[in-house]
Amino acid sequence: MNRILIIDDEKEITDLIELFLQNENFQVSKCYSSQDALMLIKNESFDLAIIDVMLPDGNGFELCKFIREKYTYPIIILTSRIEGIDRVTGLSLGADDYVTKPFLPVELVARVKAQLRRVQLYDGKESNTSETLMVTGLFLNKTSHECNLNGKKIKLTPLEFSILWLLCKNRGTVFSADELFQQIWGEKYFKNSRNTVMVQIRHIREKLNDSVENPKFIKTIWGVGYIIE
Repeated sequence: MNRILIIDDEKEITDLIELFLQNENFQVSKCYSSQDALMLIKNESFDLAIIDVMLPDGNGFELCKFIREKYTYPIIILTSRIEGIDRVTGLSLGADDYVTKPFLPVELVARVKAQLRRVQLYDGKESNTSETLMVTGLFLNKTSHECNLNGKKIKLTPLEFSILWLLCKNRGTVFSADELFQQIWGEKYFKNSRNTVMVQIRHIREKLNDSVENPKFIKTIWGVGYIIE
């Protein structure tokens, strides 16, 4: 049974999300402040976190950043703003998805399931076949979700791993941001999807100590997309 953490100071919303998740056989923990959330994150294990941006004693971005320093489980950001700045900020700090309030609970549940399926797929829980790739000192194991660069372990989120795996597996093929979004997120292109992909590519480059100007791995073909040659 997957454990889901909900962090939102609006009790009515957390109760509603909890109800829909429990109906899908998820185990739910709730908290209404950053302080309580930090205690749960430090002392308990979770498979996914749903975090509201606005909290009475802090904000969800700080919690997102804290989680990403130690854990790779998916994070879904809840935001009331529609201009997109919260979305970009959340993704920059390591969030995997975001949902704008007001939202349909069934949509949020669908996004939770999609994120957990991605984790299961790239952790090898849905396959007994070990798949590995080696590209210029970069080693990827799809079954164990392992990434090593010249023998040094690189900690990737499931989303980052899936993007890097796709590019490495299709070495020499250019993927546009739209194509990456559709293949990795499993959704059709929408207005901010290109920024979403760009943020994740930047995260991967930072972890691989790669650069845009002189890339060893992910090369940008300006106006076209991304490629690992």
